[in-house]
Amino acid sequence: MGRLRIASYNVHRGIGRDRRTDPERILEVMREVDADVFALQEVEAHDDGDDMLAWLGERTGFHAIAGTTLLRHDGHFGNGLLTRCPVKGKRLCDLTWRGREPRGAIAADLDCGGRSLRVVATHLGLRPAERRDQVQQLLHLFKERPHDPSVLLGDLNEWFLWGRPLRRLHRHFRETQSIATFPARLPVFALDRIWAHPYSMLRRLEVHKTPLARRASDHLPLVATLDL
Repeated sequence: MGRLRIASYNVHRGIGRDRRTDPERILEVMREVDADVFALQEVEAHDDGDDMLAWLGERTGFHAIAGTTLLRHDGHFGNGLLTRCPVKGKRLCDLTWRGREPRGAIAADLDCGGRSLRVVATHLGLRPAERRDQVQQLLHLFKERPHDPSVLLGDLNEWFLWGRPLRRLHRHFRETQSIATFPARLPVFALDRIWAHPYSMLRRLEVHKTPLARRASDHLPLVATLDL
């Protein structure tokens, strides 16, 4: 596998701009994107059997890794990773900060056509101090495998392009393009981000902004093409 498409997509529990919950629209947007790896945020499951990540995995035929962050009386909520590439190893990382809303990350080692790729998918907190601490924890995941190609992607909730969390990530990965993905109708903020190491394998970074994508969630998918 020489080229790999990866995407970060906050699916907002499948709730679109019309306030209807419709996972079918999310699935169709994913088919439009046609990525090999999807990092999803705000995926929801209910104890009655309605599990959005598992359903998307079945419909796409991808391996699914759930990164539950919030347990509720009727189900759970959090991150998800869907990958066409076989999973060699995985771990879940708790990034919850001082009683704030639970946050986490999924770290997965993927077999991409014989090449190992470490993928870390996350959704960071809303407070600057919270994100600073969470970024420090995320960087340790890459220091474990310093020579392996790696990707960090997700909804970083960083509204300021000069914020300290972004500066730390730029120092490790090199600065990448900031592309607005939120709100989906007329995006202004680059909340969703993708970094790659080494930087040279990042060939293209773009936002997927079809009419369906503008309706299906409050975020647009961010898509990167990697050359492995």
